[in-house]
Amino acid sequence: MAARAEQGGAGRGGAGSGKEKRAGGPGATAHVTGKMAVFPWHSRGRNYKAEFASCRLEAVPLEFGDYHPLKPITVTESKTKKVSRKGSTSSTSSSSSSSVVDPLSSVLDGTDPLSMFAATADPAAPDSSRKRRDRDENSIVGSDFEPWASKRGEILARYTTTEKLSINLFMGSEKGKVTATSAMSEKVRTRLEELDDFEEGSQKELLNLTQQDYVNRIEELNQSLKDAWASDQKVKALKIVIQCSKLLSDTSVIQFYPSKFVLITDILDTFGKLVYERIFSMCVDNRSVLPDHFSPENVNDTAKETCLNWFFKIASIRELIPRFYVEASILKCNKFLSKTGISECLPRLTCMIRGIGDPLVSVYARAYLCRVGMEVAPHLKESLNKNFFDFLLTFKQIHGDTVQNQLVVQGVELPSYLPLYSPAMDWIFQCISYHAPEALLTEMMERCKKLGNNALLLNSVMSAFRAEFIATRSMDFIGMIKECDESGFPKHLLFRSLGLNLALADPPEGDRLQILNEAWKVITKLKNPQDYVNCAEVWVEYTCKHFTKREVNTVLADVIKHMTPDRAFEDSYPQLQSIIKKVIAHFHDFSVLFSVEKFLPFLDMFQKESVRVEVCKCIMEVFIKHQQEPTKDPVILNALLHVCKTMHDSVNALTLEDEKRMLAYLINGFIKMVSFGRDFEQQLSFYVEARSMFCNLEPVLVQLIHSVNRLAMETRKVMKGNHSRKTAAFVRACVAYCFITIPSLVGIFTRLNLYLHSGQVALANQCLSQADAFFKAAISLIPEVPKTINIDGKMRPSESFLLEFLCNFFSTLLIVPDHPEHGVLFLVRELLNVIQDYTWEDNSDDKIRIYTCVLHLLSAMSQETYLYHIDKVDSNDSLYGGDTKFLAENNKLCETVMAQILEHLKTLAKDEALKRQSSLGLSFFNSILAHGDLRNNRLNQLSVNLWHLAQRHGCADTRTMVKTLEYIKKRSKHPDMGHLSELALRLPLQTRT
Repeated sequence: MAARAEQGGAGRGGAGSGKEKRAGGPGATAHVTGKMAVFPWHSRGRNYKAEFASCRLEAVPLEFGDYHPLKPITVTESKTKKVSRKGSTSSTSSSSSSSVVDPLSSVLDGTDPLSMFAATADPAAPDSSRKRRDRDENSIVGSDFEPWASKRGEILARYTTTEKLSINLFMGSEKGKVTATSAMSEKVRTRLEELDDFEEGSQKELLNLTQQDYVNRIEELNQSLKDAWASDQKVKALKIVIQCSKLLSDTSVIQFYPSKFVLITDILDTFGKLVYERIFSMCVDNRSVLPDHFSPENVNDTAKETCLNWFFKIASIRELIPRFYVEASILKCNKFLSKTGISECLPRLTCMIRGIGDPLVSVYARAYLCRVGMEVAPHLKESLNKNFFDFLLTFKQIHGDTVQNQLVVQGVELPSYLPLYSPAMDWIFQCISYHAPEALLTEMMERCKKLGNNALLLNSVMSAFRAEFIATRSMDFIGMIKECDESGFPKHLLFRSLGLNLALADPPEGDRLQILNEAWKVITKLKNPQDYVNCAEVWVEYTCKHFTKREVNTVLADVIKHMTPDRAFEDSYPQLQSIIKKVIAHFHDFSVLFSVEKFLPFLDMFQKESVRVEVCKCIMEVFIKHQQEPTKDPVILNALLHVCKTMHDSVNALTLEDEKRMLAYLINGFIKMVSFGRDFEQQLSFYVEARSMFCNLEPVLVQLIHSVNRLAMETRKVMKGNHSRKTAAFVRACVAYCFITIPSLVGIFTRLNLYLHSGQVALANQCLSQADAFFKAAISLIPEVPKTINIDGKMRPSESFLLEFLCNFFSTLLIVPDHPEHGVLFLVRELLNVIQDYTWEDNSDDKIRIYTCVLHLLSAMSQETYLYHIDKVDSNDSLYGGDTKFLAENNKLCETVMAQILEHLKTLAKDEALKRQSSLGLSFFNSILAHGDLRNNRLNQLSVNLWHLAQRHGCADTRTMVKTLEYIKKRSKHPDMGHLSELALRLPLQTRT
């Protein structure tokens, strides 16, 4: 035996040699148990090939034409007709169809059960009808129409002020309380008096409000409106709305007017919705509800009278602006009165706006009318167009003396004043251009020319109409932009709007270069870095989309030239980030991208670490997404190593775990895409360099270890398992890489699993001493496993993870040959000693489950031929060849383990542990049944004792016991298993009483 062990382990030294913690040898079992087991162990001989054959599924011959799981099903339907005429017999007719018939549909006569339930639902349910009505009305305008809600936040964020604001607050009145017995005429008269009272001074002016205070007051008014309505104080609600509408005539702080418009119209929208729902609810009774598309004939008289009452009250408002806004807010209520009510009111309201003298107030009133009109009657485009053309006729008022004098008083210059019109004008243009024909754009362009190519109008036209229409007329727009007067609205903003359209639609191919040259002539002359980068950000996308890396390099060089002086780039990181994202979105070939000379210098402008890391993350995300083939291009590798190093170096003690995971994922994606083909040494050199660069991210080190192990296995595959001196030295270098790197990891189970995995790789490459070193390192690490480990931020017991690892470890130890200097089964003995010393939980049975797995391992080791092997590695079955001394040592170790299991079963003879004792006893019985030789009388008797123990206190699972007994009887019929029939007779089943 010793001679064979020395022969099989020749040449094993180095990492696998050295003094052990405990002396090896056959007798080293005293530490595992204090006394020898009463019952000896005899392993059952296994014929693995025969067992595999008996477990294989039975092959059934099948004709291909008979059946196929994907073949369509042909259903034959038989119909039987019974005729009761005298002298006739029942006849049966059958018909077949090749179409697939759903058996569930046939049962339900083709009806959908959900449809049946919906059909039986109460049609008068007001909530469901309201939802249907809202859905139908909202679906009139398609999803391609950008809603006002998406513009609201941008306006509030853009148009701000530091000046003090004022607001008038409604103080309330006792005259609003009317008794239920009042006559209708008296009620109307009283409410009109309340309105007069409000207009005469029942209000309080608050001065010197900051912008936030102003917003808070408006929100308070909005809530007061809802509270008043909920408490049935309708007149008070109307007063609040009138008061808020009056605020829209005030332009004392003109820069804040667009935001004020947004806040006030929110209140108007709330009021309009409340009035509409109130009138609609009056049309609902116990018998009927208005249909989705109702007509005035469906509305009862009470609802109509209430609706008219609201319009009459609003008509009595004296001032024009509040009267216009409040009526526009309830424009939808005209549906209750007349089919043509809305179409008649829109032109009248349009004409009312002509009475508003201030052009800024006027244009926002028109914008609100377009808002309401698109919601309730988007098909009435003529009224919307008339509204717009009225605006064009009065557009020259913007440059009139009245406006100029107002700007002088407030100290506002024209370039700051004109952009205040943009939100309203953009919305008006969006409404009239929605699904408009291309001819309307031509008409708009002609009108703009008649108005002297006003820049503000031209910008709104380009912002509103479809990008395809604008792109086809790009040169015409450039000509109009050249002729624009730059006073008040600079040309670079017009080129920016044109560029936004060209990013969505392509201009004629012959005009593309001329368009870029004309635009860049204007952009490159901009002195203000912020204005420059805002335009360059847009036109970079156009350049990337239609031109080569040469033009893109020129644009990037120009951006660097403008943004580097005085470190202007520090104020423009968002725009510069946008430029990078657009470049990498169009250059998916990174060899081309990094050959752009100015790309990396452009990256150097991101001096702020957080921004720089975000840019690097964007680059890596695009690389991982679009890089299809592994690469070894030195340009790509050097550039991306620099990018990954930037991300890695940003990690510190304060970095969140999620951020670390994201960075590690991106770096690992890069590492996986690097391949030098058959140049394995260069590949290993790359992994060595990567380890030194990314040492602070544990997932990256784990990936590198796996990659190096894979590299060793690829080397083995290339050499077909027959290593030369050079490849043997190379795989040992790979193994050494892993052995050095694993201890630097923090996660203990990560280290354990990598030691095991790397040991398996070393074993596969015939590096036996290195494999021993890995396995010994894993064994020495087990005592350091803590009781709890952190899993996704939660502390969980570690024993289940340790049990899983040890089971995998035992499977590997089966094929690990013994070291000639350390005796029989030295690794198994060391592992058992560590398991014995480990402090297990008091109420845990995992230690015994591990011992059971060891018993399975030792039984497999006693076979003449093992279940599996590693090519070119002689396992113990080859080294010992079934030697009796080896088997005797194996059996002694089995008996030692059995003694531990039986000792533990004795400790569970307590009331609270009886169920555990039953479960473990049955589990141990099954292990003996599977791996033990039950022809041995003492082992046979032990199995019978365990069977009785499992049932002793009525805690056993009867169903499992029955199936186990059936299995024993079935196996007893196999050849060489006749002794199990006698065992089955000795295994009674106890019933619970």
